[in-house]
Amino acid sequence: MTARAADRARYDRATAHLDAPVAIVDLDAFDANADDLVRRAGGKPIRVASKSVRCRALLERVLARDGFQGIMSFTLAESLWLARSGFDDVLLAYPSADRAGYAELAADPKLAAAVTVMVDDVAQLDLIDAARGDGREVVRVCLELDTSLRLLGGRVRVGARRSPLHSPAEVAELARAVAQRPGFRVVGIMAYEGHIAGVGDAIAGRPLRSRAVRLMQAAARRELAERRAAVVRAVRAVVPELEFVNGGGTGSVQHTAAEDAVTEIAAGSGLYVPRLFDNYTSFSGRPAALFAQPVVRRPGVGVVTVLGGGYPASGAAGRDRLPVPYLPEGLRYDPQEGPGEVQTPLLGSAADDLLIGDKVWFRHAKAGELCERFDVLHLVAGDAVTDTVPTYRGEGRTFL
Repeated sequence: MTARAADRARYDRATAHLDAPVAIVDLDAFDANADDLVRRAGGKPIRVASKSVRCRALLERVLARDGFQGIMSFTLAESLWLARSGFDDVLLAYPSADRAGYAELAADPKLAAAVTVMVDDVAQLDLIDAARGDGREVVRVCLELDTSLRLLGGRVRVGARRSPLHSPAEVAELARAVAQRPGFRVVGIMAYEGHIAGVGDAIAGRPLRSRAVRLMQAAARRELAERRAAVVRAVRAVVPELEFVNGGGTGSVQHTAAEDAVTEIAAGSGLYVPRLFDNYTSFSGRPAALFAQPVVRRPGVGVVTVLGGGYPASGAAGRDRLPVPYLPEGLRYDPQEGPGEVQTPLLGSAADDLLIGDKVWFRHAKAGELCERFDVLHLVAGDAVTDTVPTYRGEGRTFL
């Protein structure tokens, strides 16, 4: 029996009492992935990206482990909810235009002490000030650096279009503007290198493209390490009491941790290890989050139909954004239909061994987005469900 076949047998036994659709997290794999992230971080604390987990119970579980410290959130409403729930170190990773949220933040000492907001433009400070109302708490601010690699005098850009702040001088100028403005305090710098941390460099069947990605990422790491160090020096000249410099992502943990200028690493997807993280040479993890759909039809030889399953991930549309049938091995989509809203035909010899009511296990393309489809996650240890915990959705929280 292969390791994957053994996992399928465990998951089927653990969830035999549960009707599909059902979502699970394999705690043995989750904990092993957490240990590997800590090892790769080399002693620097890991801030957990909540968008890649979207389950308070699992956020609590990982933050109870040595090597993890703080949350990186994705909306202001989520940040305030987490802070009210007892999480005392929440970094909002994206700028917000949530005026009501800023009014709450500025009026509550506990929230203002726990939550740090992201800024890359003076106009965002203006919005926060306009939203304050009577709130006079000091707002903790993190400045975001654009990490993109710019070549040929800026005519070629590699990396996500995020912050407008690219040079040390630009970041220091905004730090100075924040420092001179009452009601705000710069406490950190964030730089997410998505073109390094979030792009696989071992693409199946694409050796030349994989080689090109590795060359690009090596050049990007060198350029960013130098520029990030210069940015930190420039900002510390304005704000000597800077608390943290955040960088990284699941795919670049060990590389980012090696930079002296970085004080903490961001990671989250590496806990669940969705399918987009199969194509990396820098690490390998164990799939921990899966969902199962029930077989509801057997249309013919080599074909079964499961209920639903059309859960595409965000990003540029393409086959790599689709979930993949994982267990039993050997199933594939019908190219004429793909994963459907209500039904999904699956092809392959493995289909002939499946009966009506059997489960087919899938992996999502991304991590936390799976939780937007399910109210609960069943936590599996060995071959038993040991707990059932709500997702954000299950708690009535759909932030995006």
